[in-house]
Amino acid sequence: MALPNRKSGLEEQIEENLRKVYQKTVEEDVPDRFKELLEKLKAQEANK
Repeated sequence: MALPNRKSGLEEQIEENLRKVYQKTVEEDVPDRFKELLEKLKAQEANK
């Protein structure tokens, strides 16, 4: 018989902290240099 898949307190804490770090990363703005590069690429594509 399989045991229920229960997380320990430590595993729950790790999971919560990883979620927080990931969420902060997702919410960061795209750096200006990447925005400029995207604009250049869009302009090149439009000129084809």
